[in-house]
Amino acid sequence: MEPPRSEEVLVERAHGLAGRTVGELGRSLEVDVPATPRRAKGLVGQLVERALGASAGSADEPDFLEIGVELKTLPVGPEGRPKESTFVATIKLNEMAETDWEASTVWRKLRRVLWVPVEADPALPLPARRLGAAILWSPSAEQVAALRADWETIATYVLRGEADRITGHLGTYLQVRPKAAHGGVRTRAPDAAGGYQWTGPRGFYLRTRFTEQVLRAL
Repeated sequence: MEPPRSEEVLVERAHGLAGRTVGELGRSLEVDVPATPRRAKGLVGQLVERALGASAGSADEPDFLEIGVELKTLPVGPEGRPKESTFVATIKLNEMAETDWEASTVWRKLRRVLWVPVEADPALPLPARRLGAAILWSPSAEQVAALRADWETIATYVLRGEADRITGHLGTYLQVRPKAAHGGVRTRAPDAAGGYQWTGPRGFYLRTRFTEQVLRAL
């Protein structure tokens, strides 16, 4: 699928996925979809990316580079509420000292987002879960202010050389969680003496209380 050249084209494509099952989408892309999500981490997002023509690949940029739109699949339960936090971006701890909010990956990715809800009822096998109606969204001024405050709080800990004090309890909407294949993976971060220390990789995630706001407002 060629990358969409406008938001209108992207939304039209996304609306064409509404009501389809993950299994149907997999078959159309010649991808086998296992019965359980545990064996398919990230697969639904990858299928939707391919179906819609996402172009960023693994780059730390919005998925649809040409139009500056990020794609987020959002697992929702039978009652329509988000089931888990949403990954936003890997934290580049050794670069945060030279980055402000406006230049941050978090802001680049959250300025414009296409949300695609996906059924996450544990009673349903993964191939039977349906895709919902996509939502093209930008944060309100109040949401931007809250996200920025969270980001700046976390950045302050990094700048002080206190990365290991950052826990999942920080942040009203933006949360930090470990982001590594296993506990032995290490990355560089500033230390209190102006040098560097080694610590575990982390990622920014949106709390479910934030994504629930997004769904309720639309």
